[in-house]
Amino acid sequence: MRYRLPPASLFVENRRRLAERLPADAFAVVHAADIPWRCADGSTRFIQNSDLFYLTGVDQEKTTLILCPGHPDPAKREVLFLRETSELIAIWEGNKLTKEAARGVSGIETVEWNDTFESYLRRFARDFRRLFLNYNEHARSESPVGVTPDDRFRADCLVRFPDHRIERLAPLLHDLRITKSEPEIELLRTACDITRRGFERILRFVEPGVHEYEIEAELAHEFFRHGSHRFAYEPIVASGPNACVLHYLQNNRICEDGELVLLDIAAEYANYNADLTRTIPVNGRFSPRQRDVYEAVLRVMRRCIDEAIRPGVHIKREFQPQVSEWIEDEIVGLGLLDRETVNRERADETLPLEKRSFRKWFMHGVSHSLGIDVHDVTPAEGRFVENMCVTVEPGIYLREEGFGVRLENDIIVRESGNLDLMADIPVEPDDIETWMTASR
Repeated sequence: MRYRLPPASLFVENRRRLAERLPADAFAVVHAADIPWRCADGSTRFIQNSDLFYLTGVDQEKTTLILCPGHPDPAKREVLFLRETSELIAIWEGNKLTKEAARGVSGIETVEWNDTFESYLRRFARDFRRLFLNYNEHARSESPVGVTPDDRFRADCLVRFPDHRIERLAPLLHDLRITKSEPEIELLRTACDITRRGFERILRFVEPGVHEYEIEAELAHEFFRHGSHRFAYEPIVASGPNACVLHYLQNNRICEDGELVLLDIAAEYANYNADLTRTIPVNGRFSPRQRDVYEAVLRVMRRCIDEAIRPGVHIKREFQPQVSEWIEDEIVGLGLLDRETVNRERADETLPLEKRSFRKWFMHGVSHSLGIDVHDVTPAEGRFVENMCVTVEPGIYLREEGFGVRLENDIIVRESGNLDLMADIPVEPDDIETWMTASR
């Protein structure tokens, strides 16, 4: 295991909170993810279903959880089902969890092999008429229906149990996962710390003539050696004009003298993800124009963290308009947009933010939830909540000038003042230059 196992108490508490929201006459079923197949007989690395990990801490395929808080037998209120291992599996795939080990990881006492799941399911279905099933309800999901074990199980239950009341588990889990507990914050902090190590390595490495993919390789080396399984998401290493391509993933260009390179890169740790963006000068020194744009973006990021993000603030109706005005003011200061146009557009109540002129230079959102998923679950009411983890990522992109600047930190939202999990990662332009030139 690359990472230290989170305390089982984290998952015990997560299940307890979910059990409080389940009706007494209901049970819920959550499945592990599939092993993703690449092509022919080849698979890629396993990444656990976020909800199952949140409830059990089990990082293994072919795992299922049944929760039934109203069951008269306490031993049947939580049942975990595992793939039974064998000598052949151990030879080809390595060791799998034993029942005892699964109890230690999850805090669940009743652990069974998968071949008993069907008999348990029939008994639960006989005694309880409400069944809560999981489904990926993320607003931005484009995954086709029926591709996950949860999807397939839901389709099967709709046929097998037509008289049962099938209900949605996702809204309950989303409500729980928004708020991060202290153990979760520590996991996020560790992911951010590993990310910091990778970024500091890059500051000593980048110079004119390096390829973007060489930077990616340096990051992978540093992330993996400190216990990360993988990048939190596909890394963006975008030099020069590539920085103006928001989802640039090729990472194959040479970084040229005088350019900036935008790094949207981060590590995961124990399935919890960081999300960092920094923009640095390839030769170690910002030009005056580059520094002006950089400092404009940095001012907006600081104001978001210090002034705009608080529990209760509506993200779309309050936060986004406020940040948009700050961005507009900075774009005016950079000579890209005139004040008269800005004032006229602000006064036009029929003109949506997405249609205002500043969107030419800033065309994406400023914040999203972060956790087990990089774009984590979001509050149903659309407001920031206490102990929610969010990113703060303003940017300005000058396609005509061949560069863009984006900066991003991860914070824990708090009424008493937000906790910046990336406060120790260099971001001030002077600090960036000092790091980059110290070894040259």
